[in-house]
Amino acid sequence: MPFTLATWNINSVRLRTGLVQRLLADEAPDVLCLQECKSPVEKIPFEDFAALGYHYWAARGQKGYNGVAILSRLPLEDAGHIDWCEKGDARHVAARLENGVIIHNCYVPAGGDVPDRTVNEKFGHKLDFITEMRDQFRADQPGKSILVGDLNIAPREDDVWNHKQLLKIVSHTPVETEGLNDALEAGGWVDVTRQDIPEGQLYSWWSYRSPDWDAADKGRRLDHIWASKDIAAAAHGSRVLRPVRGWVQPSDHAPVFASFDL
Repeated sequence: MPFTLATWNINSVRLRTGLVQRLLADEAPDVLCLQECKSPVEKIPFEDFAALGYHYWAARGQKGYNGVAILSRLPLEDAGHIDWCEKGDARHVAARLENGVIIHNCYVPAGGDVPDRTVNEKFGHKLDFITEMRDQFRADQPGKSILVGDLNIAPREDDVWNHKQLLKIVSHTPVETEGLNDALEAGGWVDVTRQDIPEGQLYSWWSYRSPDWDAADKGRRLDHIWASKDIAAAAHGSRVLRPVRGWVQPSDHAPVFASFDL
């Protein structure tokens, strides 16, 4: 069953319902995973997405913060969630497709502005979150699984616009990148995007603070698609849909796509 999957931090699904509809209509991914929905589940406009053929969904939400949702044209069933750090925030949801593939949709904490857990509780939360992810994957090795989401870390030197300048900036500090790589290795995950696009600068996020984000191009690759090693070879066609960042009232993230021949 070949299918195409996309992941996108939408930064408020209700505020940007029209953008989600446009993406679904223009690109027609079989599965779209959204993060930072900022809405209780009952207020997510699933009926607007169903009108475009996306009749299946799994979601976890909360008012004004976090929130993850999986929209699908393919039948799926809710496969639960993991509450890493036991804070009760809506940062993970899983769904199982009919072919047995489990999709994990994750939203890793951003971590605040100061990369020091002794003075910044948010940064400590982020480090603990990815450590618990690593331990979970080590204890329960994923199989026939895809993990996507805004992981809020750009792990490689060519995942940021300037490696040296960003070494002390949250999202690219060594402790974060090493932690994310440890989680990836612990689960035997494969970074599908970099499997398909192994070289060169590649970004999925550009700050709202940049008045001309496109020309300045000071981006970071914060959004990821991983596959368990047993299905990674079936992945292809990875791309970042950069033009979406230039839509009217956009999210500061662009969608990331991959296809799987399973």
